[in-house]
Amino acid sequence: MATDASFSVLTGNDVETRSVKAGDVIFREGQPANELFVIRSGQVRIQVGNRAIAELSTHNIFGEMALIDSEPRSATAIAITDVELVPISEKQFLFLVSQTPYFALKVMRTLAQRLRVMNKGFA
Repeated sequence: MATDASFSVLTGNDVETRSVKAGDVIFREGQPANELFVIRSGQVRIQVGNRAIAELSTHNIFGEMALIDSEPRSATAIAITDVELVPISEKQFLFLVSQTPYFALKVMRTLAQRLRVMNKGFA
């Protein structure tokens, strides 16, 4: 993922984090969602059914779609390694979008990049 899409600013020392052990499910496809995650450390696999669609590492976000459209999770997220995550609530997300236009643009760029990857997979 491009450096431009890094969300490292959200992973500072004074933020709440959540630890997940390697192999554990972070969330499952179809579950309701009320937060997105920034990877502070480790690697996460995103999969739909049994098909891996992305492997993400430090300073990437995932789970953002559900906050944008209020739909259930569209994929399952599994910790590949031990992972430290920064959860971003819907309230925090809306604040970031309203106060930091560049944050919103970075989220849109991330979504666009992922959509392009998915489209190539179906070409």
